[in-house]
Amino acid sequence: MNLNNCFIIAELSANHGGKLETALETVRAAKRTGADAIKIQTYTADTITIDSKKQYFKINQDTHWDGLFLYELYKKAFLPWEWHKPIFDLAKEIGIVCFSSPFDNSAVDLLEELNTPIYKIASFEITDIPLITYVASKGKPMIISTGVADIDDIELAIEACKSVGNNDITILKCTSAYPAEPEDANLLTIPDIKERFGVKAGLSDHTLGIECPVVATALGATVIEKHFILDKSIGGPDAHFSLDEKEFTKMVLAVRNTEKMMGKADYEMNEKKKKSRQFSRSLFVVKDVKKGDKITKENVRSIRPGFGMHPKYFQSIIGEKFNKDTERGTPMSKNLL
Repeated sequence: MNLNNCFIIAELSANHGGKLETALETVRAAKRTGADAIKIQTYTADTITIDSKKQYFKINQDTHWDGLFLYELYKKAFLPWEWHKPIFDLAKEIGIVCFSSPFDNSAVDLLEELNTPIYKIASFEITDIPLITYVASKGKPMIISTGVADIDDIELAIEACKSVGNNDITILKCTSAYPAEPEDANLLTIPDIKERFGVKAGLSDHTLGIECPVVATALGATVIEKHFILDKSIGGPDAHFSLDEKEFTKMVLAVRNTEKMMGKADYEMNEKKKKSRQFSRSLFVVKDVKKGDKITKENVRSIRPGFGMHPKYFQSIIGEKFNKDTERGTPMSKNLL
């Protein structure tokens, strides 16, 4: 991952409309936005759930997908496994990182064949410690979302990674609502994750708009993940909370500008500051005076520009005498005393 800048991930997810060419063009579009990576998901309906009409499997959580059974949602949303290679090949060709979220061991095996450089554990899989352990054992950087996790879940996931010698761990603050409300973002969790768990921290964002990624960047996020769609007219399970190419490009630019703005703690007087300092205040003679005249508040003032004595000397020179005739508009200096 890019260690110098926030690593920006465009999440393809279900935004392929059931067409390989749409998925491939989405990869190209992600590259155009300036994203560092395109992420897919590797599962089938059968590897993530079972085909059951029992009420346990019916979505009833006040979501966009309410009324659907899990199997039918994932049957519609999954990205066919035979598409993975052309997607990975295209990403390599155009110079954008491609990786995936696996949802079972067979998905990990497929991704290993494709030499995935990173693994992402989705929020709802954070409790699947056997899966996390298997993924982490491959020795690739681990990104783990926490949308439904408590502190114990996060600690267990981190321990699972470390148990197989994998210490390259990034934990993402995530709100598992689609879309998520701004008041539920709780972005101050990002620096707390870094401090509390001793890992890198980032954001998996499901809010509408680009404000959350910008604030997260300012709070020290090293990874930003956001759902990306080629065109919202494609529709699909995730379209309503995804950014299109224009919006995602705007987000990338905003994140990059935020990084520039954050900079570092800086009190140095560089050349730019020195030049601008000419417009700051200093002491000037503001009335024509004769040799022997006393310095008063009427004939010397603190004004712009900054070519005279520092204003801190003002009180100490009041009552002193001018040693020569001096015109109005002359910078005050010790040579005049």
